[in-house]
Amino acid sequence: MLDLDTVRNDPRRVKEALRAKGIGSPDLVDTLLEVDETRRSAITELQDVQARQNELSQQIGALKREGKDEEAEAIIEKTGRMKEKINRLKEEVQEAEARQEELVLELPNIPHPSVPVGADEDDNEVEETIGEPPAFDFDPAPHWELADRHNLVDLERGAKVAGSGFPFYLGKGARLQRALLNFFLDRARERGYTEMQAPLFVNPESAKGTGQLPDKDALMYEIPRDDFYPIPTAEVPVTNFHRDEILAADDLPRRYCTYSPCWRREAGSYGSDVRGLNRLHQFDKVELVRIVPPDESYRALDALLEDAESALDALDLPYRRLLMCTGDMGFTQAKVYDLEVWSAAQERWLEVSSVSNFEAFQARRAQIRYRPEPEAKPELVHTLNGSGLAFPRIVAALLENNQQPDGSIELPEALHPYTGFARIGAEA
Repeated sequence: MLDLDTVRNDPRRVKEALRAKGIGSPDLVDTLLEVDETRRSAITELQDVQARQNELSQQIGALKREGKDEEAEAIIEKTGRMKEKINRLKEEVQEAEARQEELVLELPNIPHPSVPVGADEDDNEVEETIGEPPAFDFDPAPHWELADRHNLVDLERGAKVAGSGFPFYLGKGARLQRALLNFFLDRARERGYTEMQAPLFVNPESAKGTGQLPDKDALMYEIPRDDFYPIPTAEVPVTNFHRDEILAADDLPRRYCTYSPCWRREAGSYGSDVRGLNRLHQFDKVELVRIVPPDESYRALDALLEDAESALDALDLPYRRLLMCTGDMGFTQAKVYDLEVWSAAQERWLEVSSVSNFEAFQARRAQIRYRPEPEAKPELVHTLNGSGLAFPRIVAALLENNQQPDGSIELPEALHPYTGFARIGAEA
């Protein structure tokens, strides 16, 4: 969340962030400031009444020792009335604080000055396109046809067992999933990340810490009986690993990687954009998380972006890097890049990674701090994360871009040690 002093001292900047991101109403800032003023006024009045009550209470004993019982009783009666007022003011302060917390949690992060201002995905900036899309002398088949032909994915039985968007992976399709898991984790570990196996369910405090609550409440599955959320991304448990902790300067930077399934309720619209593996309710992903001192966060963002891109380079997949505009970035991010691979049969770009810098936004919610010096006052860290990478659209691109005239699929050489096979189809 935002620092309340930022809202107080520069409300115009916060309102501009709301307008730029197209999230909520700028009136929210005014409401928050009104509640904050009510809270501070109630605190000031409470402190004044408590101080006066203390002064009067000190007089009671002296008056009784002097035999002035009537005067002492009058003060006792007065302090009793003051106690009632104190209790009422305490309630006002608590109510204002609760309302203030609700409101500040609804404020999005402020975009970094380098982020282009725009309304939607049409205003994103394509920074670079890497690799050449494959050229075919035949009509390439979409991945859902290839997956069906080679019995790699069963979406219909997944829908029967769980629901739409919950696929079964079969045979070489399942082995390819496992190969990608190990391939992406090995690459991350070689690049200095500590591998982690994280919980797949989180409590509301963790979801609040990374900004999924309240912003993305409608997109998450929920288990009310146990007050759990199946994770929409491993960013949530991994970032919360250090929630409510104060790290030493020597503990930073931290780099973590983990594999997890992810669950998201949103499934988009109908049509080819969501066919096959394009958009699922359950999917697999390797997540990369960095926790760094504030002055290192934008160098860390560049390094994190390079980590994600290196996996695409190794898979020889054509991709492009987009700098997201204000209107197409998320609630929590200060700056975000998307990486999209080329889908040969669909002839469009598919997002496989978002690489984000949250600055102190998540750290303030989760109270992740560090001491720059042993005796120094704790400061908030900066958190970053990126997909390294999400599996479904990688699989879609691998199948479509590497299909052969006979319908088989040649896998990139980097995957051969992980899959145990170089080709899908035509070799059996």
